[in-house]
Amino acid sequence: MLKDFKPVLGILLRFIVVYVVLLLAYQFYLNEFAQLGLDLFSRFVAKQVMDVQNFMGYPTQLYDDIKGEQVYFKVKGVYATRMVEGCNAVSVMILFASFVFAFYKGRKTFFFVLGGLVLLYVMNVLRIVGLNIVMTDHKQYGKVAHDFIFPAAIYGTVMILWLLWIKFFALKK
Repeated sequence: MLKDFKPVLGILLRFIVVYVVLLLAYQFYLNEFAQLGLDLFSRFVAKQVMDVQNFMGYPTQLYDDIKGEQVYFKVKGVYATRMVEGCNAVSVMILFASFVFAFYKGRKTFFFVLGGLVLLYVMNVLRIVGLNIVMTDHKQYGKVAHDFIFPAAIYGTVMILWLLWIKFFALKK
C-alpha cells in the first residue's frame, strides 16, 4: 500500500527539505543584519524601486529608519510607504523554488527556478512601484491595493509559474 504513495511522499519530502533549508539560510542571513537596520537585499529592492519611480517621473528619496528596520519612500515630497523585510518577496521566492525543486527534473529545474526568480523580482519591484503610485496619487485605494491587488499580482505570478512548470516540464517524460 505504501508503494502507491511513494512518489507523492518523495515530492512532499523534497519540498519540505528544500523549504526548510532555504528558510533557515534566509533567517541566518537576516540575523546578520539585526542591529544594522534593513538587510542588504531589501535595501537593494528599495533602491531599484526608487530608480524606477524616478525614471517614471515620480521623484523619490529613501529615508532610513535603522531602529525600526525599515526604509521610507518619500515620493513627490510625501512619505508614501515604507519598506520592511517582508516586502522583498524572498519568502515568496523560497516557496516558489521549493515547489519547483520538489518536482526536480535535472538541469532544467535550475534554469526554470533562476528565470522564475528573476521574473518574481521584477514583479515585486513593479508591485512596490505600483503601491507607491497608488499611495501618492490615489490614497483612498491604498488599503485595497496593499492588501488585495498587489499580493494577488505576486502570488498570481507564482501560481502561473508553478502551472507552467508542472504542465510543460514536470509531467513530460
